[in-house]
Amino acid sequence: MAGLQKILIVLLVVFLVLLALVFSLNNQMAVSLNFLIFETQPHGVAVWIIMSFVIGTLIGVLITMLATFRTSVSRRNLEKRLARTEQALEKSRAENDRTL
Repeated sequence: MAGLQKILIVLLVVFLVLLALVFSLNNQMAVSLNFLIFETQPHGVAVWIIMSFVIGTLIGVLITMLATFRTSVSRRNLEKRLARTEQALEKSRAENDRTL
């Protein structure tokens, strides 16, 4: 099953690379981007679009990693609090058993 999954992922990646290649070959008109005070060198339309997808993907992965890290830290803190609370509860139960 894992072998089939790897083959499907490789085929998907190859398909996406071929799709990007065909897209870039069909959109070769050079344009420059103008940001208020900064203007880029002219590159093909496909280059700008593919770069924006790549940068967007990287930003998305970074945000996901930060959220995952934050969640794991919070989970660890909650597990420590739970362990301390359970220890205090056991201690309290032991003291109650001794008094009875």
